[in-house]
Amino acid sequence: MNHPDSTDKKIIPIVSQEVTSSDADDAEMVSLYQAHKKVYPRSVSGLFARWRWGMVFLTQLVFYGLPWLEWGQRQAVLFDLEARRFYIFGLVLYPQDFIYLTGLLVISALSLFLFTAVAGRQWCGYACPQTVYTEIFLWIERKIEGDRSARMRLDSAPMSVRKFSIKGAKQIAWISVALWTGFTFVGYFSPIHELGRSFLHATLGPWEIFWVFFYGFATYGFAGYMREQVCKYMCPYARFQSAMFDKDTLIVSYDERRGEPRGARSRKADPQALGLGSCIDCTLCVQVCPTGIDIRKGLQYECISCAACIDVCDDVMDKMNYPRGLIKYTTQNSVQLGWTRSQTLRHVLRPRVLIYTSILLAVSLAMLISLATRTPLKVDVVRDRGVMARIVSGGMIENVYRLQVMNATETAQQYKITVSGLPGLQLAADQDPLVAVNATEARWVVVRAQLPYEAAAPGSHPIHFEIAAQDAPAHVSEKSVFLVPR
Repeated sequence: MNHPDSTDKKIIPIVSQEVTSSDADDAEMVSLYQAHKKVYPRSVSGLFARWRWGMVFLTQLVFYGLPWLEWGQRQAVLFDLEARRFYIFGLVLYPQDFIYLTGLLVISALSLFLFTAVAGRQWCGYACPQTVYTEIFLWIERKIEGDRSARMRLDSAPMSVRKFSIKGAKQIAWISVALWTGFTFVGYFSPIHELGRSFLHATLGPWEIFWVFFYGFATYGFAGYMREQVCKYMCPYARFQSAMFDKDTLIVSYDERRGEPRGARSRKADPQALGLGSCIDCTLCVQVCPTGIDIRKGLQYECISCAACIDVCDDVMDKMNYPRGLIKYTTQNSVQLGWTRSQTLRHVLRPRVLIYTSILLAVSLAMLISLATRTPLKVDVVRDRGVMARIVSGGMIENVYRLQVMNATETAQQYKITVSGLPGLQLAADQDPLVAVNATEARWVVVRAQLPYEAAAPGSHPIHFEIAAQDAPAHVSEKSVFLVPR
């Protein structure tokens, strides 16, 4: 295919490795890949900037502070993988409670669908960990290197003692935040007080060291360097968000009818007399964008709805004595049909939103009821495969079982074990029916069930083990089988 500007030149991709000498004179090199340009977002102030920083403080207060809270004599939130117990304030969960994790994931997915259908990607702009840590690392960068123009000058300047010291100070601050973040993350899986003592005495285990540095390195790389590239190229949410958007979803929009044609002018100039719209083409909306897009080109998948462009545009409109709202949160229908704010908000309650809300409320209510009525006792019954059904003294048929009794309360408990399902079925006479289990512990117990000879036909018979707490309203019935030999 010929170049549109010349019929003689050949287009040879830059990735090609074979170019003959006859082609070298008239070949034009065309890059197949766009070079990445570093984004230098300008600092911005305003209503939505304050909301973003409010979410930064709230999310990090929870993340960094929660592991240090205590509940009784233990850490309030701890996912003890080694002991296979998960503590969430007053709840003690076991791997058998996996259904609650499933319910939590379903609730999270439905919440994301609902929030996206109503307000677009505002989760990304305000509460996503990538956005939150990018804001923190950018704040550190601004404090040490300066605002946008100063950072650009510093990066383009040759290496010097001043540049090395400034860059070094920033790196130390970034690494400190990243390592503290990794340490806190590990503190959710290993008691953080013990983790802190081990760190001070340099006795951290190999896995703890690995995960502190792994999570710290991920935070350092994603928030310090990759930034908007994570949102644009790695995050799957940006790809399937269009399936959850419709024309009544709130998005950051530029009012093209009001803003165009754009152009520079003085504050005192009459834009109508000049044939111009409200946009003065200052490009500040582009300079503050953390993903480096131009919102004036319409909705783009890179937009994370952080509203930085709204804040800076409103500030420019104030200085020009123009009405605010050239860039604003609105819907496509509102822009096309000229709806008022109240009309736009009334269209939020549409069928999709009502369906998401109903399902979310139903699942959340079911999960809360299940947690509230949950029995703080778990029992697993396993037939002892090493001991088959046998005849013992007294003419009794005996089956041996192993019961795992898990106490999900914060106090030691005693449990009484009984067995039923066949006439005359009982525990062995020398078997103690009471089992003591410490708080939040699990214990394996060997249980021998006996049945009078010829009380049941040969074969497999269903039975039930009843386990009841003596000092708490906890009762569990578990099925098993009793084998009668031929």
